[in-house]
Amino acid sequence: MELHATRIGDGPGRLVVFCHGVFGQGKNWTSIARALATDTDGPPHRSLLLDMPNHGRSGWSETMDYPTMADQVAAAIEAEPTRDDEPVALVGHSMGGKIAMHLTLRHPELVDRLCVVDISPVGYGSMRDFHRYVQAMSSLDLTGLRNRDQAETHLGENGVDTAGVRSFLLQNLRRDQQDGQVQWRWQPNLALIREAMAELGDWVEPTERAWPGPVLWVAGADSEYVRPEYAEAMHTLFPRTRLVTIKNAAHWVHADQPKIFTSVLRRFLDTP
Repeated sequence: MELHATRIGDGPGRLVVFCHGVFGQGKNWTSIARALATDTDGPPHRSLLLDMPNHGRSGWSETMDYPTMADQVAAAIEAEPTRDDEPVALVGHSMGGKIAMHLTLRHPELVDRLCVVDISPVGYGSMRDFHRYVQAMSSLDLTGLRNRDQAETHLGENGVDTAGVRSFLLQNLRRDQQDGQVQWRWQPNLALIREAMAELGDWVEPTERAWPGPVLWVAGADSEYVRPEYAEAMHTLFPRTRLVTIKNAAHWVHADQPKIFTSVLRRFLDTP
């Protein structure tokens, strides 16, 4: 499967590959990638913003599991033209963080350093919030939809209580014109994501040995996805993990505190 990619920057620093979470898109990382492309606080880096399988403008598949998605992202990295010995940094949030961890363990030669954002190598059980999101999205009557405001109202009436989350989910709603008629559609493969939700929330223990490279583990202080009891699992797989907790940030750390997140990430990228 070919993954849709957006490229930002052309600096002499690292190639930074971004992997988003469930219902995200590569473009969610645009402002951070643009900040990394400047030389204000260090060497400019270039970024590869990928749409994960069954999301955004990437293709759909019949199944979703972490090893397969990790291999698909690895193939995208291998296909990207790189300079000789150009170091690659991998950044993944939530589902993308689990993809990034599996990729690093399965293809250690591709990754120079790893940043895992508000996720841990553990199973999370029910994933109640995301079940609610996909249910609300799937139940929207697209044939009778007049505008985005109507779609937002529907999400709010069906359990998506936070305005910021509704706005995030609605980035996936597309308005097309065909034969003079307006047609609405969801970009993600909602049926498969719904079917795979338990697997996406789970963590299958890798068979690969621990990865010895540097790892930045970023947590939102108001999130429950990184807990002290998860540290042992993280350090077993990635012994050189350093945890940074960002205040006044929940699960979408990079959206809640973009300036602080970018500063923390840049320091990690620029450390020899």
